[in-house]
Amino acid sequence: MKILAVGMNYAAHNKEMNHTLLFQDPVIFSKTESSLLREGKPFFIPDFAERFEYETEIVVRINRLGKNIAERFAHRYYDEVTVGIDFTARDLQKKLCDKGLPWDICKGFDGAAAVGTFVNKNELSDISNLNFHLDIDGKTVQSGCTADMIHSVDKIIAYVSQFFTLKTGDLIFTGTPSGVGPVSENQVLQGYIEDKKLLELKIK
Repeated sequence: MKILAVGMNYAAHNKEMNHTLLFQDPVIFSKTESSLLREGKPFFIPDFAERFEYETEIVVRINRLGKNIAERFAHRYYDEVTVGIDFTARDLQKKLCDKGLPWDICKGFDGAAAVGTFVNKNELSDISNLNFHLDIDGKTVQSGCTADMIHSVDKIIAYVSQFFTLKTGDLIFTGTPSGVGPVSENQVLQGYIEDKKLLELKIK
């Protein structure tokens, strides 16, 4: 199983992160298999950085083998969706970016890819117009809509399948909207798609 993720896929988030470039193709990075955090397991704050931030995202799960998938057929390659959190070691990421170095360790460390309960996409409204949000201790801190994506889910699947053979069970994090922020001990995070709570975990 592999975990692929899309960076800078919402214009408002790009602005808050001081990114001004809009890329013609999706910006892709990967997370390690050991970064997967599911079944409501807690996120333990590591000690190798000072600031860890949440990035709430729609996550799709690949359901069949595919390579060089045409965008018009991409919808056939996933049938389940959830909300996830791309945890990021932000201060460490900045240090590495300032030096022009890769920042895989800031996104792919153990526990950095939290996912909620997957639901069949047919149970939800149009995948291209899904509202989702994250609550911390009962207060909404981040919200977004897939209609605001720069690159749609189908385009992302078509694009990444040029480089990677997609296999059943692979996950794709589709990018985060504006509103990212830090986490701290004892917070409870709850992720929603529309009014469905699909993710809940505690920060420790």
